[in-house]
Amino acid sequence: MDLELWSVRPLWLTVLAALWGAAAGLLVPRAAYRFAVEPDEAWRTRCPDGHVLTGAAGGWLGLARCPDCAQDLRDFRTSRSAPGDAGRVSGDAGRVPGDAGRAPGGAGRMPGGAGRMSGDAPTAYRYGPGTPLVALATAGTCAGLALATGARPELAVWLLLAPLGVLLAVVDFRVQRLPDVLTLPLAGLALVLLGVMALVPEHAGQWPTALFGSLVLGGAYFLLFLVNPNGMGFGDVKLALGIGAVLGWYGWGTVVLGTFAGFLFGGLYGLGLVLMRRAGRKTSIPFGPFLIAGAYVGLLIGAYAA
Repeated sequence: MDLELWSVRPLWLTVLAALWGAAAGLLVPRAAYRFAVEPDEAWRTRCPDGHVLTGAAGGWLGLARCPDCAQDLRDFRTSRSAPGDAGRVSGDAGRVPGDAGRAPGGAGRMPGGAGRMSGDAPTAYRYGPGTPLVALATAGTCAGLALATGARPELAVWLLLAPLGVLLAVVDFRVQRLPDVLTLPLAGLALVLLGVMALVPEHAGQWPTALFGSLVLGGAYFLLFLVNPNGMGFGDVKLALGIGAVLGWYGWGTVVLGTFAGFLFGGLYGLGLVLMRRAGRKTSIPFGPFLIAGAYVGLLIGAYAA
């Protein structure tokens, strides 16, 4: 009976982890939209049609949907169905048709809204990366971690950090940028939380190795950055601090495996782009997502073998 209960328990953990991942993944697209800007630009505060983003935590938490655009869309449909109102701009009698007087991209607005003509529907009810796809990816990521780790206490750390890793991967793919406000807290949280887990019975890792893994991997990436700044961004160096801590929890073999997998995935992606003639040998590609993917593979194997 005990063996049967033990075999069922990870399945419940997996289901709960997947539900957590799906819920957290719903919040990723809004944050990704706000963070996905060029290095010299401020974080976005408005939707693509120019409405101010409101909500919890200063507008950072919530679904990637604009209620003002949704209301504009309802007004638009009403005006289209009402006789004699076909030429009215969506629900806004005093608004300049198509916002012709507003400069594209001004005041945090994206160029997509500037070209809306009189009578056209709002364009930004939903924005950012596709919410269902991101939520599904985050759910799958968390489910895999639960399957590999089981009921050990460090699973709580992996589940807390996983949505942050997904967010970083999405932002880097969109604008080739890894914001310091995400990478540095990732490293700090990993070390602090793993330090707490080291005090909990039944854990399977070692905190000193996590600390040294963070320093060694961060140092190695820093050397690569000094040797070839065009091939390795400084954001990757900061991300490596957190990745090294996570991988180092399960030992140096996991650090080596996760690092190798990251370079392998990045190399295969770059080779695929070259073969499809979508990139050249000197084309810059985002390395953060592959660093994260490699760490995920290493973590799965390390957790399962621990």
